[in-house]
Amino acid sequence: MSEESLVGAWREVLAKHATTSCVLERELSERHGLGMSEFEVLERMVEGGREKYRVQEVADAVHLSQSACSRLIARLEKAGLVRRGMCEADRRGVFVLITDEGRARHAEARPTHRAVLAEVFSPAERLTSPA
Repeated sequence: MSEESLVGAWREVLAKHATTSCVLERELSERHGLGMSEFEVLERMVEGGREKYRVQEVADAVHLSQSACSRLIARLEKAGLVRRGMCEADRRGVFVLITDEGRARHAEARPTHRAVLAEVFSPAERLTSPA
């Protein structure tokens, strides 16, 4: 692959990410009161199938710094979508647990999320997007 093709491919990835992020942010916020990152945290927790997750695990899964993830978790907690709990074995450890309300909000927002992804990544979109 030439350097020009490589840079072009990278820019295409950046453009697709920016487009997708903007649409997801708008649709999830307007329809469900969630930001894209907030939805992603709930999604990872639901998909993971565990009762609780360490904050660092959540941060790694959604590609945020621990401090940014802690702020996001605080917003989710304030909205009643998650709660924090202490680790009994290590009092410094903090766990995040998704609430029933968080599961319900995720379930309501999931079709919107999937519809946006289907629209952005549809074969017709790929055929008509500028190269």
